[in-house]
Amino acid sequence: MSKRMATLLLTILMLTAAAGCSYEEHAQKSDTDYGSRQANDPKMLGGKSYGSTSKNADQHDNSFFEYSSVISRKVTELNGIASAIVMLTDKNAYVGLMLDWTAVGTRNSGGKSEQDNTGTNEGVYNHDTGSPYGNDRVLVSPYNSYFSVNDINDLSPELKQTVALRVRELAPTVQEVHISANMELVNYFNEFAKEAWGGRSLMPWLDLFNTVVTYHFAGGKVMPAPITQPGTYSPSESQMDQ
Repeated sequence: MSKRMATLLLTILMLTAAAGCSYEEHAQKSDTDYGSRQANDPKMLGGKSYGSTSKNADQHDNSFFEYSSVISRKVTELNGIASAIVMLTDKNAYVGLMLDWTAVGTRNSGGKSEQDNTGTNEGVYNHDTGSPYGNDRVLVSPYNSYFSVNDINDLSPELKQTVALRVRELAPTVQEVHISANMELVNYFNEFAKEAWGGRSLMPWLDLFNTVVTYHFAGGKVMPAPITQPGTYSPSESQMDQ
């Protein structure tokens, strides 16, 4: 009986270990965990699919850009992402993300959240001032909003790799895929997307678009005007001023 019991216990232990390995492997492959970062992690096998891959100084000097509703929707379907705005150019794909923390490890490092959503518990928009008024012109704000991450280096490389591979599935000819959850960049992309939704050409905003992506992805020296705060910017207002 003791021998049978020992065999049974050994079998149980082996099955438990196998189940544990299977669960861990499944989590590493899925889009629910961007934080495991183990050796030979299945998400990171193969070449890096995001960020700069060339030494071309003019990589962000795009000749045109367009909003892709299809790729934006497909990226939004990933766990951890509340919404995505994807712009395609003659060279690259650019992705602006809003995060919802429904996946583990979307942030590459710790740190305080950029959003203060405590006002929702008090029936106000701005917890600091008690104001009930929000800024309906921006997609991401410091209050009562989905989450942003200022520095692209603070986004999980697994998250960026997962997003980039999905983008490349649908746009295989793009040279580079650049990804950010920066608040200002996402709000700029949202303004550009509004123009596209309205059936208007994006070409009048090409120089501004190139300025925005060069600043955020290539250390450009020209800083785009901030648009997160009310009344500071919109493409339509900018065009009327010209």
